[in-house]
Amino acid sequence: MFGLARANSAVKMCSSGGPRLHRVCGRWPAVCHILQGPPLATSVPKFWSSGSSVESVQDRQKRLMARGLPKQKVIPGVKQVIVVASGKGGVGKSTTAVNLALGLAADNLAVGLLDADVYGPSIPRMMNLRGNPELTDSNLMRPLVNFGIVCMSMGFLVEEAAPIVWRGLMVMSAIEKLLRQVDWGHLDYLVIDLPPGTGDVQLSISQNVPISGAVIVSTPQDIALLDAQRAAEMFRKVNVPVLGIVQNMSVFQCPKCKYETHIFGADGAKTLATKLGLDVLGDIPLHLNIRETSDKGQPIVVSHPDSPEAKAYLKLTAEVVKRLPAPHG
Repeated sequence: MFGLARANSAVKMCSSGGPRLHRVCGRWPAVCHILQGPPLATSVPKFWSSGSSVESVQDRQKRLMARGLPKQKVIPGVKQVIVVASGKGGVGKSTTAVNLALGLAADNLAVGLLDADVYGPSIPRMMNLRGNPELTDSNLMRPLVNFGIVCMSMGFLVEEAAPIVWRGLMVMSAIEKLLRQVDWGHLDYLVIDLPPGTGDVQLSISQNVPISGAVIVSTPQDIALLDAQRAAEMFRKVNVPVLGIVQNMSVFQCPKCKYETHIFGADGAKTLATKLGLDVLGDIPLHLNIRETSDKGQPIVVSHPDSPEAKAYLKLTAEVVKRLPAPHG
């Protein structure tokens, strides 16, 4: 209760210009727009300790499950949602999400990209976008646009190096606003770059938004594959179709002698895919061009479209589309 009360207090103070958060509102007004909204729930499930009138684990599970899951609501104007996920950070998930979105747009489709990693947003740098979203007459945020992709990220609302020091409920409120208080227009696909792991953000989006499919990104390394399996199993538990696994950083080729080295291991993602009954959607090499173009905000699919690395992403895109349900409307 203490954490919930503090989170609600922060939101109320932000809305009313309270003294503690007034400086934040003055410096980053768009953050206040994210935080303002209906009060957060202050009631929490009552769990009994082992020393009180004990409620059995089975009874408690039945009681909580009887409440039901949140009702999924479509995002207005968005035909299909694709989530890009990984169990572990640092495996190239955001780079994959960006190039997947650009690959979809290359087929003259309307594509959006949502950066759901509130604590570590990467999309602004990779998509070479800066600035604060404007508000429409309906008080919706207008996404920023580059390379034909409409983008929204927490990184547009704060300074690039500013840390987001928020508790979980404030993050959930921000995610809800980034999903539903944005003027997405009419999109064939919305690609969501999820944060690493299997926590609140992944669960909240999976339960509140109809998702056409999840793409799991992993390196072939055993440690990364363990977390990739957890991510895949999480989506299955919440009835989100897992489209397959992307084996990223699969091989390094020396630019001088062309010798190939499997730095993170060979075919680990393929072994996991077979174990889970999934497909490998693509093999993306560990290549300097991918890293350099991403850091410069010129993703390889648009800056070097004829390169082998870009073609690997385009092949991945085709495999993803092949496994999606037929779009409606």
